[in-house]
Order: sequence, then structure tokens, then C-alpha cells
Amino acid sequence: MFPRLRHTALAAIAAITASGPATVSAQNAPTAQVEVIGTSPLAGLGVDRNLLPYASQTVRRGALDQAQGDNMTDFLARRLPGMQVNDIQGSPFQADLTYRGYRASGLLGASQGLSVYLDGVRINEPFGDVINWDMVPEFALQSLTVLPGANPSFGLNTLGGAIVLETVDGRSAEGLRAEAGFGSHGRQRAEVGLGQRHADGWHSYVGGTVFDENGWRDQSPGRQALVLARLGRSQGGTDWSVGLLGGSATLVGNGLLPSATLDEDGNRTPDLYATSRSAVFTHPDRTKNRLAQATFNLSQQLAAGSRLQALAYARNSRRDTVNGDGADDFDPLVPDENASLNTTATRQSAWGAALSLARRSGAHQWQVGASVDASRVRYRQLEQEGRFDASRGVLAGDEEAELSASVTGKSLHLGLYATDTWQLAPGTHVTATLRANRSRVSNTLTTVDDDTGVLEAKPKESFTYTSLNPALGITQQVGTGLAVFANLARNTRVPTVIELGCADPDEPCRLPVGLQSDPYLKQVRATSLEAGLRWRPAPGQRLELALFRTDNRDDIVFRSVSAVSQLGYFQNFQRTRHQGLDTSWQAQYGPVAVTASYSHLQATYQAHGLLRMGERNVTITPGTRMAGLPRHSAKLGADWALGRGLRVGADMQIVSSRGVQGNEDGLLEDGATEVHRLSIPGHTLLHLRLQWQATPALSVVARVTNALDKRYETYGALAETVFDARGKFTGSEEDALFVAPGAPRSLWLGLRLTF
Repeated sequence: MFPRLRHTALAAIAAITASGPATVSAQNAPTAQVEVIGTSPLAGLGVDRNLLPYASQTVRRGALDQAQGDNMTDFLARRLPGMQVNDIQGSPFQADLTYRGYRASGLLGASQGLSVYLDGVRINEPFGDVINWDMVPEFALQSLTVLPGANPSFGLNTLGGAIVLETVDGRSAEGLRAEAGFGSHGRQRAEVGLGQRHADGWHSYVGGTVFDENGWRDQSPGRQALVLARLGRSQGGTDWSVGLLGGSATLVGNGLLPSATLDEDGNRTPDLYATSRSAVFTHPDRTKNRLAQATFNLSQQLAAGSRLQALAYARNSRRDTVNGDGADDFDPLVPDENASLNTTATRQSAWGAALSLARRSGAHQWQVGASVDASRVRYRQLEQEGRFDASRGVLAGDEEAELSASVTGKSLHLGLYATDTWQLAPGTHVTATLRANRSRVSNTLTTVDDDTGVLEAKPKESFTYTSLNPALGITQQVGTGLAVFANLARNTRVPTVIELGCADPDEPCRLPVGLQSDPYLKQVRATSLEAGLRWRPAPGQRLELALFRTDNRDDIVFRSVSAVSQLGYFQNFQRTRHQGLDTSWQAQYGPVAVTASYSHLQATYQAHGLLRMGERNVTITPGTRMAGLPRHSAKLGADWALGRGLRVGADMQIVSSRGVQGNEDGLLEDGATEVHRLSIPGHTLLHLRLQWQATPALSVVARVTNALDKRYETYGALAETVFDARGKFTGSEEDALFVAPGAPRSLWLGLRLTF
């Protein structure tokens, strides 16, 4: 099926390094219990995951507690095959998460390919499809499910997969739970939740968290506060709940740091990163997010084996950023104007509803549903001249900030879907899905005319997209404890406002926030093919493997105007590809639980083009690898119950080297002919943890992240620096390799109270 992967797959099977879709139970050990998961945003009756024709991974609250990740995305990167986190921003709640090479990122302008749902609500923000991980109530998560591939049931943007998050209520989290702790770099966190059952089927939950840190890098404090409240009632066959989520966070993500300057022969001279691991290039780089969300969920049992579900939501978010950057046109005669302050303000409102009917009928388990999602966006970008101080912070100049671009837009997405899991014969199940989408996106842009320098409003533009996306898969039981599966699926992604706002080669712009005009872009079409197996070779063991390939047609990328221009525009790219394998193994040996996984990924461009990668124009040919994605990664974990309430554990992450953005073609600068391949070295990280159940109600938790204090990087890019190795401004541009530094060793100690 995949010739280039054949040898890798055989080697993985021979080594018994197990396979992709792992379910992690509360005790972190595989069980023979039936795991029922939802196959659409509204779960319906749920389907036994062993009957589904694709890999899936489900994590329950107990596993999240036991693994003791710094946060949810850290847990995913440590434990789940196919998951990686690039520390591009250097902030724990601004993760750039990738799954099989597709992104769910907080970075505006990143090509998003994963959809994320919270209690049935798609939380990819309307402007750029970004994910504000700081607005996810991790303290109240009941379960986390990862479903791979271009699954049409989950609607737009599900190109590489969907992440489904469910929160607790007064029944599933009855009682009081509180946790508080502190750790390295001034980190402090406290959370509390109270779930209650009341008379006549009423139930309630209220919880919250506060977080504060100085940050391990210079000038990088962070704060977060979230509150979640739910009230519901279960009576007879009717179950409903109302939820309110509110939050505010101020985070600093100081981005990449120059590791070494480069000459035309590729020789390296150590730069700021070599001098100080915790340094920042320029600052401030501050993001403030605020969120208010209300949801209503209804589940009605109609008859034996039938369930009706409904969802309604309203969501309002605000995002304000301040970034200190170098001046676009530095004049040595005016040295006090060598920097600029760029500020943005984004206001987003979204609302929608969904309805589904699920039923078990003979050999069929089917579900039909409909959804409507609408949004309105207002965005403003301002620029102000400034100057660098001795710490490379930007101080505002005397002139007032000027509006450089703004956009107002709205969107409306309609969807109809049907899915059926059919027992074709004993041990044989076929799953078929079909979804129809219709989207309309409207924008009105205001931007500065390049010739006159006058702020002008562009004509309103509206675009309509339709798609019909199918999926078909089969699962076959082969003997006792062994099943094989295969699945073929297609899905689409509609261009975002930021992509439509910079899509005209006659009016190019600069990333990440330039907006000029909004001509038509095609929607992205992804086709995924997956095949694998699930096997229980012995009691207490689980072995799983999945091979996958996803081809994107009309992918949206940033293309250069010419080989010497610093300007560009978003354009459809003919074809890109993500293919590889995920393997995983779980076993329980008495008091010891062990997990292991291995992932292989080939993410490549499959057409010719000239793309703007950071500050370079890169010539792309079929087979060119995408930057920032490791080809090989492995994860090992173990937990040992020592007795008397004491449990110890360890995780190990092994990641191979990854390519550097702007060096995909092997060149260091535009027009060069000599090839110099750059890469970020691979690394191995060790994390340790301990939990002591002192009393039935009180436990002590402790962890050491990066226990060996490994110096490592997670991302690299070619760019230019105007500072010397001591961080002093020179005004002379030099080519440099910029890196995203990995966090040093950190300690955490906390108390957890439940009763």
C-alpha cells in the first residue's frame, strides 16, 4: 500500500513496538472492558471503539491525574503516538500541537488541520481556526478522545483528525476535589471543583482554576483564571444541562531565539542562545485572551435503542496582542526609530445549534444529524514606531499608534450527516458516513494603500463553498483477540479570514497579520486512507498498529511574489501528503503498568512551487519535506504501585531530528547554489513522578520534568538578526538559525484533596 513505508512497518512489527490507537484507562493499564466512544460531536449512543475502522485514543480523568503532565497538551506529547508539541511560543498554554503532522495551534496564520470540540462545541476560533488552549477547562475534563483522519462526521477542518473533550457534571464528579501546588520558575496553580446530586434528579457542578508563573525565560510571566458551572436534571428518559464557561489569561510567548549566525559557506558563529538559554530575542510578546461561553445540552431517550440529542451554544472571545519587533525600514540616521510596537485586537462572536438522532436497529447502529454554526469577527491591527532598550524591549515612540489594517467578517456553516455501523456478518462490521456542507464567508477589509499611504476600505466580498464528503471502512475479527481494519475518508476545510484577506498576488502582504485583499481561494480537500490491527496477545496486554496516508488537494500555503521579494500571498497548493505509521503497546505485570509507542511520519509537498518560508523564498519540488516535523518518535512509560499508597512512574520521549523552516530546499539564502542542509538535533527527555496516597482523601504528588536537564530545541527557522551575540543592537542584518528552546529541568509539588 505504501511502498516507502513497507520496511519501516515490518521492522516495527518485528520489534513489537505496538500500534497507534491506544486507550488509556484510569489505572493506565489495558482492560477487556468495552470502550464506547462518540463518532460525531454529539455522541449519540456511542459505538464500541473495537468495531470502528480507524485508530482511536481515549484518555479518562484518572489517567490524566496519574500521568501528571504540566497540562493537557504536555500529556498528549508524552503519551499518545503521533502527537508532538513545538514550543514555538515558549508558553505552557500556547502550544503548537501536531498530530500526524496536522496542527491545532494557538499561532495565528498557522495552517490548522485538526478540529477540537468541547462538550459538542467546536472551539476552533472563527478568525484563523486557532485553538486557545488557555481557555480549555482542564481541571474539569472527564475524557479526551482523539479520532484520526479526514472524518466527515466532525465537519470542517477535520483533515488530520478531531480532538473531542468532555467535561464532568455533578454525577460524574460527585464530591469535592481540590488541588494546589507550586514549582520551579515561580509556577503556582490551584483548582477546585464541587459536584453534587440533588433531589428529583437535579445535579450541579462548579469549579475553577488559577495559574501564575514567572516563566523560565526572561520577560515571560503568565496568568490564567477559568470558571466552569453546570446545572442539569435527569428525569425519566430526559437529561439536560446548562453550562457556563468564563476565563481570562495573559500569557507571554517570546518565540524563537538566534542560536548561531551563518555565513555563505554555512559556518556557524554562536549567538544569543549560546550565551543565555533563557534569553528572548525581542519583547514584549503578550497575548490576552478572554472568553464567555454558554451551552445547552439535551438528551432524550425516545424508545429502546433510540436517542435524540440537541445542542445550542453562544460563544464570545476577545484577543489582544502586543508585539515588539524590529522596524521594517531602519534608517541609521534615525537610530531612535529602530523598532515598532504592533498591537492587534480581535473580537469574535459565535453561536450555533446541532441535532442528532441515533438508533440501534437489528444489525445497524446509525445516527443522523444536522448543525448550524455562525460567527462574526472584528479585527484591528495598529503600528507604532519605537526603539529598543538594553534588554531588547520595545519602548513606544512619541507618535500615536496608527491603524494599518482591519477586517469585519461573518460566516455561516450548515451541515447534514449520516453514519451507520452495520454488522455485515459475525465478526465483520462496515461503517459508512456521508456529510454535506455549505458555507458562506463574507469579509470587508480596510488597509493602507501602498501607493498613497491612505487607509482605504475594500469592497465587500462573499464566497460560498459546498462539499459532499463520504467515508467507508471495515473491521474484521480474525480469531480471538485479533481484529484488522481499513478506512477511506474525505473531508474539507474552508479558507479562513486571514487567508482570504491575503490572497491577491497584486496586493501581497507580510505574515502573520498582513491583510490586503480577499480574492477567492478553493477549499482544501483531504483524502485519508488508514489500515491497521488491534491485538490482545495475552491477558493484560494490548498491541495496536495503524498505517495511514492523507493527501491534501488545494492545500493553502503562503507563496512568494518572486524569488527576491519579502512579500507573499496565500494560494492553493496542488498537493501535499502526510503518511506514516503509529504503533503502541500496553501491558500490566502485577503492580507495574508499561506503555510503549513508535511513530513514523513523512510529511511532504507533492508539487512544484515557490513558497515564502519565514524570511526566505523556498523552491519546492515533489518530495520536499515539511519543516518542524520529526520523522521518528518513540515514547515509553511505566508506573509501579509500590504499596502503602505509594506509586512511582517515569516517561521517556525520544524524537529524531527535524528540518528547519526556510531551509527546505537546502539553501541558506535566495539565489544561493551551494546546498547546506540544516536540522534541529533529535533529543531524549526523561520525566519522573511520584504519588503518595497519605489518606483516603489526601494525596501528595511530585514530578520532575526533563529530569536530566537536557538542552534541546523543538523548532528551527532561518531568519535575520540585528543584534550581536551579547544582545546589543547593531542595525546590521545577519542570517541566523533561530530555534525554539526546550524548557530546562523543573520541579513540582502538590496536594490533592478529594471527598
